[in-house]
Amino acid sequence: MLPTDARLDRVRKLLAKAERAGTPDEAEIYTAKAVELMARHGIDDAVLAAGSAGPARADPIGALRITIEDPYSGGKARLLGWTAAASGCRWVMHDARGGRVGAVTVFGHASDRERVELLYTSLLLQVARPLAALRPPDPGESVAAYRRSWLYGFAVRIHDRLRAAAERAAAEHDAAAPGGARTSAALVLADRADQVDRAYAEEFGSLRRARRPTVSGSGYARGAAAADRADIGGTRLDGAGRDRVLPGR
Repeated sequence: MLPTDARLDRVRKLLAKAERAGTPDEAEIYTAKAVELMARHGIDDAVLAAGSAGPARADPIGALRITIEDPYSGGKARLLGWTAAASGCRWVMHDARGGRVGAVTVFGHASDRERVELLYTSLLLQVARPLAALRPPDPGESVAAYRRSWLYGFAVRIHDRLRAAAERAAAEHDAAAPGGARTSAALVLADRADQVDRAYAEEFGSLRRARRPTVSGSGYARGAAAADRADIGGTRLDGAGRDRVLPGR
């Protein structure tokens, strides 16, 4: 197995090719390969960390706060959050007001946070041009609402694709392992999720859930279709009411 830096470098190169792709079909080829590699790397890192008692394989749980820029910061925040949720992390939105979001904290194991940040950065670049060019088929529909719903559909579908890739990678890992000779990937991932849940509860246990966001535009289906082509290689409020956030799984 390649060292972590070498494996992530392969993923970065695939995502960079997707960002520069001349057609959606070309981008999809690179994206699908990047997602597959990232899922496999995630399983490898998780199993190695679970099998080591020493610091060499340490994969500590922590937080990564990422600033979200307008326009469409609400949709971008959910793209980041649902990418995190599909990658074994929890997430919290900060300064969420009037459809805008100031930042997202990704909470999870270090290797998972690194992959989330890498993929989210690439996805932002991949959606920037098509999002700016979007116009609703109905000239009477709000362009902004259409784009928001497109981005929402894109984020949901990215989440689904990442979850499916992770499940395939775990199944392939366990199928290739000799009986009883290696740790079950499914059990390792369940244990890691439990660790993250406990740490998250300690860090953000005082948060309370607020209303679920609504999307009014008709661009959801086109956004989901765009996510199929992309290269991918509950609101809360703190106790003092200072920081509006939306956590997730």
